[in-house]
Amino acid sequence: MKTTYRTAVHDAIREAMRNDSRVVLLGEDVGRYGGTYAASKGLLEEFGPERIRDTPLSELGFVGIGIGAAVNGLRPIVEVMTVNFSLLALDQIVNTAAALRHMSGGQFSVPLVVRMATGAGRQLAAQHSHSLEGWYAHIPGITVVAPATVADAYGMLLTALEDPDPVIIFEHVQLYNTSIDAETLAPTDIRRAAVRRAGTDVTLIAYGGCVPKALDAADQLALAGIDCEVIDLRVLRPLDDATILDSVRKTHRAVVVDEAWRTGSLAAEISARIVEGAFYDLDAPIARVCSVEVPIPYAKHLEEAALPQPDKIVAAVQGLFGDDQRAGAERPGVSDQ
Repeated sequence: MKTTYRTAVHDAIREAMRNDSRVVLLGEDVGRYGGTYAASKGLLEEFGPERIRDTPLSELGFVGIGIGAAVNGLRPIVEVMTVNFSLLALDQIVNTAAALRHMSGGQFSVPLVVRMATGAGRQLAAQHSHSLEGWYAHIPGITVVAPATVADAYGMLLTALEDPDPVIIFEHVQLYNTSIDAETLAPTDIRRAAVRRAGTDVTLIAYGGCVPKALDAADQLALAGIDCEVIDLRVLRPLDDATILDSVRKTHRAVVVDEAWRTGSLAAEISARIVEGAFYDLDAPIARVCSVEVPIPYAKHLEEAALPQPDKIVAAVQGLFGDDQRAGAERPGVSDQ
């Protein structure tokens, strides 16, 4: 049976609410409308308005309500329509939810899950299309995850609801319609990266909506004799350094794919950690493939040009091998997209 990413999110919310009366869902249009991306369709009818709460257009307000509910014993899921709008709730997330355990000397925890759509590719223009996951990954006190698969879209949400501290879940808009054949889905890890494709010549590191692009690029490169290992970060805070470094020590080359802007990006952090932990294992400088440093355009051809794409990843990998496209070439020049 085909299960979409969207359905997986919906089913995880429903499963959690059936199993735990403390779980509530709140956000803009999550009730009668069924969610901006249809992830909560039918839940209002099943669970009623006490547990499925449509909120006013105030991210600062309803995220704050979610924090208060969590502190008082509930397990709230707060849906923010898009990551861009979450900036209106940064004070609540960063100054309150992330810091409360520390500020209270461990007396209080905030078992809050905040879900939000992220990323571009649907012609939603600059106020609905950015990738700001790296901003949140900078903050101690929260776990930040980016499920790239249908299984993780389901399983990470269930696991996040068991966490005593805040978990931010980023759902890339380009993934909602992706699907797999799945009879059963189960809770999954929110602490470890996953190797989505094993390889020996170069490590491609990606997360969220860039994982399918990295896998596509790996397929293309295989035809040229370059064997790529593809790592899906899955968890952006805390980063799974061990999986990243083990792969780089094996392949000796790395390309980091990140839909965020290059300056101050998560890609930069990952690159720094590779240099700190595996510098002498590298046979080429680390390459990065990031979005062009402009607000995401509305026009389709410009949007596509601004984002990481499989052909850009292929070019970055080929650049690591210089003029010799064979694996195992001598130390090459750098391609830093």
